Amino acid sequence: MEAFKWGLVTAVAPIAWGSTYYVTQHFLPAGNPLWGSVLRALPAGLLLLLVRRRLPRGRWWRRSLVLGTLNMGAFFALVYLAAQLLPTSLAATIMATSPAAMIALAWPLLGERPRARAVLGALVGIGGVVLMLSAGVDRVDPVGVAVSVAAMAMSAFGHVLTKRWGAGADVLSVTSWQLVAGGLVLVVPAVAVEGAPPPLSATALAGFAFVSVVATAVAFAAWFTGLRHLEAGAVGLIGLLNPVTGVLLGRLVAGEPLTAHQGLGLGLVLLGVALGQVVRRGRPSGAAGPDVPLPSKASGGIVGPGGGAVRRPRRAPAG
Repeated sequence: MEAFKWGLVTAVAPIAWGSTYYVTQHFLPAGNPLWGSVLRALPAGLLLLLVRRRLPRGRWWRRSLVLGTLNMGAFFALVYLAAQLLPTSLAATIMATSPAAMIALAWPLLGERPRARAVLGALVGIGGVVLMLSAGVDRVDPVGVAVSVAAMAMSAFGHVLTKRWGAGADVLSVTSWQLVAGGLVLVVPAVAVEGAPPPLSATALAGFAFVSVVATAVAFAAWFTGLRHLEAGAVGLIGLLNPVTGVLLGRLVAGEPLTAHQGLGLGLVLLGVALGQVVRRGRPSGAAGPDVPLPSKASGGIVGPGGGAVRRPRRAPAG
């Protein structure tokens, strides 16, 4: 029952990430992917920072920079680049292999041995994603494949590392530090490549507010909470609800057709997620030595300055 509860909490993240496809297409301006990533990560991090009012201390300054770059900053940029180079179906399929990567990384980094049900669930779930997103691909850009694989591996490693380093730390604080660091990492590249921030209409501001607050602040907080209480492989499999949400919203809101093989794929994804959920006993694993204690209140100020969601004809999952 406890695992089911935390599984529901974790599911908030991929469902929120899946909703960004529709919001991006209908509410956000095209272009400026780097600024879009900054506008997604930085406000979300500052919001959580205001809620918790805690600054990093000791080793957490370095850890926040590393995790923020892996989980948000560089990851967002690579996802957008992959979306430019690959069809959405292929990029999303590559990203769907993340649960397998998390299962593999959790063994040496967290001591979580791969469970047969989790491995089977990953295979079934990935097969379901392939069915849902299968489409004819005329040409495959090897650079795009490499970028997409790098984004997948980077996020899988970052999530497992967050579980390892974050044991015993406040989840909302750790999430806020990562988001702020991830957003700040992209500011200089955004200015260098895209110039000044783009002007935003009221519709775009509302879209970014949803993406930043719901699909980033709330979603990553739920995701990292799940990592605190569940095995990394189980959390990774719950992440397959991301493309499921995108397909269902396309059907229910945008009126896109749902084919028979998409329905079968959706069922396989849900079966894979269910297979991968195992009951845990004992304390959560992943702690690697004592953490630096978190201050109860910030001594003053905030962290200083230094898939965002922007409309695109073809996109890969952002999370």
